[in-house]
Amino acid sequence: MDATEQIKQFTQFLEKEYYAELLEKIRKGEPSLSVDFKKLIKFNPELGDILIEEPEETLKAFQISVEQIDEKGKGIVIKAHSLSESCKIMIRNIRSVNLNKFVFTEGIVRQKSDVRPQVTSARFECPSCGNTLSVLQLDTKFKEPSRCSCGRKGKFRLLSKELVDAQGLVLEEIPEQLEGGEQPKRINVFLKNELVSPLSEKKTNPGSRIIITGIIKEVPIIHRSGIQSTRFDLLFEANHIQSVEEDFTDISINPEEEAKIKELANDPNLVTKMVRSIAPSIYGHEKIKEALVLQMMGGVRKKRDDGLITRGDIHVLLVGDPGAAKSQLLKRITNVAPKARYVTGKGASGTGLTASVVKDEFLQGWSLEAGALVLANKGHCMIDELDKMSKEDTWAMHEALEQQSVTISKANIQASLRCETTILAAANPKFGRFDPYDTVAAQINLPPTLINRFDLIFPVKDLPDEKKDEKLARFILELHKDTDSIQPDIPTVLLRKYVAFARQNIFPKLTQSAIDELKEYFLRMRASASGEGVKSIPISARQLEGLIRLSEASARLRLAEKVTKRDAQHAIELVDYCLRLVAFDEETGTFDIDRIATDIPASQRNRIIVVKEILVELEKTLGKMIPIEDVIKAARDRSIEDHDVDDVIQRLKRSGDIYEPKPGFLSRI
Repeated sequence: MDATEQIKQFTQFLEKEYYAELLEKIRKGEPSLSVDFKKLIKFNPELGDILIEEPEETLKAFQISVEQIDEKGKGIVIKAHSLSESCKIMIRNIRSVNLNKFVFTEGIVRQKSDVRPQVTSARFECPSCGNTLSVLQLDTKFKEPSRCSCGRKGKFRLLSKELVDAQGLVLEEIPEQLEGGEQPKRINVFLKNELVSPLSEKKTNPGSRIIITGIIKEVPIIHRSGIQSTRFDLLFEANHIQSVEEDFTDISINPEEEAKIKELANDPNLVTKMVRSIAPSIYGHEKIKEALVLQMMGGVRKKRDDGLITRGDIHVLLVGDPGAAKSQLLKRITNVAPKARYVTGKGASGTGLTASVVKDEFLQGWSLEAGALVLANKGHCMIDELDKMSKEDTWAMHEALEQQSVTISKANIQASLRCETTILAAANPKFGRFDPYDTVAAQINLPPTLINRFDLIFPVKDLPDEKKDEKLARFILELHKDTDSIQPDIPTVLLRKYVAFARQNIFPKLTQSAIDELKEYFLRMRASASGEGVKSIPISARQLEGLIRLSEASARLRLAEKVTKRDAQHAIELVDYCLRLVAFDEETGTFDIDRIATDIPASQRNRIIVVKEILVELEKTLGKMIPIEDVIKAARDRSIEDHDVDDVIQRLKRSGDIYEPKPGFLSRI
């Protein structure tokens, strides 16, 4: 098919399928028209083949046909999308036969350069004869004409140059497509003109998952000596970009789906249905599933006039025995949540979670590479095996959990990245399994400052129980016998849309009855800490904020604009359930948040203060050298066990408050 015939066919195709849309684009002055490849093949299969085999000439013919329909359409670029599966290529499989062919690939954006102008063609004037010469700038080096028709060589005067906006991306393969020990391969992508407009830019932010349609080209590699290498580099010149992974703000919901969502919201058994649908193939854990439903809904993020921001994301931590389906729950939420990332403790570092500074290939400087928590902005991040991470790496998460930003000051980069991410983490107890004779709090092997930032902490214990074990065994065996035996009450697609709809449109506000309910619970818990000596702190303001977030999530679940007393009770029930398991002090029979918020529970802190008082009193009567026997005797009078006194003395020695000048004697420092 020759060029004139191509233009004629394309003109007919555009008039038949895209005439109204094209005129609308010309009227609005938009720079591009998206064409569905499937429609083109339906119209004329030969045109589709030509586009794949000779994309540059074909797209040029397309542009000329647009001009023939309407003269004002000059400069409108045709962007083809929805290519057939045979045109899909993995980055690792690109070979020389694919050069200058029209293909599409899927990947994750790892790096992104700034938008800079680039010369596409330049016009020169010959000083001898006044002839004007045009040179296309396709190479990385700026090219001048080699000679003029009059015989002149070199020293031509530059008249004008055509510039386009250009930007470079580094696209990396998707982890799911890899086999065995393969490392994800990368390719440079070149974007220009309308693909770098502010609207398209949001699609190509680092961490976004995109499908790129375009032409694969070769780029000459120039050695330092200036000689061109025999090897060439690959470049993907993009024609069309489409985002794959969307956060809840991008998910579009049609009226039919909206009607289904509203019908579901009015169902009296909504919470039960949601709990049953969140992880139908996992037995039990109803309370945890309920918390995960509320976590996906999230509270309302509030920004105040003084610049303070209160997070709306609810963080949940599961600490439990091996084989209690923690990781399976995390994996399932990765599939249900509109945008999610999954990382595991040992394979994640602090910089991998937050952000790292890497050398930029494009701009020859330093650039930021976002970590998992930043990439999951406005989504979920699942962190498995949190206890296996080193202490230094978990410290990197503190700011991301509470302030919801990641501040980095490295090389010459000072930046603050947004990190509005909901975190669901799982960890094992200190010795691999819970010890039934010790408190839960003492067995969570995580820094107290990190634990304190989680709104809900669930210990998942695996205790033998004949009836429960029989049900569990039957459930698992049935599941293996027939893989489709358990279907969720709400299909996963609808569940995702429900979450997205609720988070896009519903921003519930607290009513007075809900405020009173939460206030009463908070005051009742604080007042319960009565007793001699140092009072334990049952809950702190952080737990109150957690209660507010859970109440808002409960209202959002029902698609309600107001947080009622019922929502507040729902939140209180969950928080109380967690506190009973984690922060209950058996010795005093009260709640003590310090069991998880600090290293020392209130009862132990009380003993430390009593022993310190004894040391001060004995020093006044006995002098600097105090016999340990006398300390133990005095502590016994104040009803402190001998072994507890030994513990306190060892702790005070380690902290540098006392020392042992000679065996059997103590001295205060």
